[in-house]
Amino acid sequence: MALDVGDRRVGVAVSDELGLTAQPVLTLVRTNRKQDMKSLGRLLRRFGCTEVVVGNPLYMSGDISPQALKAQAFAAWVREEFGLPVHLWDERLTTTEAHRHLHAAGRPGSEHREVVDQVAAVLILDGFLAARRARQAEPQLRTGEP
Repeated sequence: MALDVGDRRVGVAVSDELGLTAQPVLTLVRTNRKQDMKSLGRLLRRFGCTEVVVGNPLYMSGDISPQALKAQAFAAWVREEFGLPVHLWDERLTTTEAHRHLHAAGRPGSEHREVVDQVAAVLILDGFLAARRARQAEPQLRTGEP
C-alpha cells in the first residue's frame, strides 16, 4: 500500500499480489491520529497489505521539507501502530505529475481535488515497485543468468 500524506487528506493506492501494478483505492479525509490509524487499519486488513510506502516530499535540493517531517511522523505512527515495514519514498513532484495526468485524461481542474491524492499515491507506488524490480534484476544482469 502507498500513501500520499497531506495535512487534510491521504491518497491510498495498492498493488496487485505480484507487485506489478498500482491501483488507486480512495482518499482518506484526515480527522485525528486515532481515527486516521483506525481507517488505515481497516484498509490494510481489507487488502491484505504486508508493507507500506509513504511519500516523502523532499525539497528539490533533497533537503527535508516541513511537509516531509509530517510525512515521516505519519510513517512512524503507521510502523508503531501496525508493526509493518514502512518505506519512505521520494515523491518530489508527484502531485504536479498527478495533475498533469488528470488534465491529459480530460478531467477538469475542479475534479482534480477529488482524485489527485489517489493518483499521487499510485505514482509513488509505481516508482517504488519499479525500483524494487530493478534491484531484483541487478544480480541477474551481472551474472548473465535468466
